[in-house]
Amino acid sequence: MPLVLWAFCLGVLDTVLCSYSEDQCSWRGSGLSQESGSVEQISLHCAEGSLEWLYPAGALRLSLSPRLPMSTAAKGKSPRQVTTCIKPSSTFRGAQIYLERNGILELLLSEADASLRPRVHCFTWQPQEKVALFLQSTLHQDISRRIAAFRYELRGDWNSRLSLTSSNLSMEGACRPCNDTEILMAICTSDFVIRGNIRTVSNDVEMQESIISVSAMRIHRQKFTLFQPVGKSSKSTGSIHTLLRCGVKPGPGSFLFTGWLHFGEAWLSCAPRYKDFRRIYEDAHQAHENPCEVSLD
Repeated sequence: MPLVLWAFCLGVLDTVLCSYSEDQCSWRGSGLSQESGSVEQISLHCAEGSLEWLYPAGALRLSLSPRLPMSTAAKGKSPRQVTTCIKPSSTFRGAQIYLERNGILELLLSEADASLRPRVHCFTWQPQEKVALFLQSTLHQDISRRIAAFRYELRGDWNSRLSLTSSNLSMEGACRPCNDTEILMAICTSDFVIRGNIRTVSNDVEMQESIISVSAMRIHRQKFTLFQPVGKSSKSTGSIHTLLRCGVKPGPGSFLFTGWLHFGEAWLSCAPRYKDFRRIYEDAHQAHENPCEVSLD
């Protein structure tokens, strides 16, 4: 972070403008309405949302502080850590994004990087840290075609679910098979639980992702309509993402696919063969150790 920019940030605090979105989840505004050299303060309080800055001018400072569920807040619990991910739009122009952590700025997304294929950028922070996103407009003679827009997601252990983000997907254990306990918890807490067969697997080398095309035999749960019937067939199909380095290949047999939504895409968590899941579930059921009930075929 250049010292000149940080000095600029400190020097304009007396001209800060305050703005809040109507739904506290997303914000849309224009640099044309900002005072010259001002920093507009924005505060959003949802686990996911979006920001769209038309004709960027000056700077924005975005604070993300999701409100905890009533049940969690009542128990006095706070998350041990929060993972924030941002995904720039394919037309992101006119600004660059810095991570402000305890008063220090670190470049998170440059305008040049954003002009390439949009990639998800993630960072993890502790609740006691003072964290914000600082958007600094870049100089252009013509700002009429400049729009800095991105979506964001926050994940933490306040919702009793694993954080599925690009940052912890890259950890060493991301591709290891789930153990019995993890499988049972995934069945209860995942955004989707689908019994199905692998149709095809396509690899995206640039994004380092594999996309698994799945034919669903039974949809136990899906947060949104990820799997839909195709044509006259009663079977539903959909796609699930995972890391390229996990080496997923098509094979025979049915699986129980579980996972999370990440910027509207399904990402794989645990995927035991269905016969293995059935054995694990029935053993836990007999021992009265299964965390939730699931209808078996």
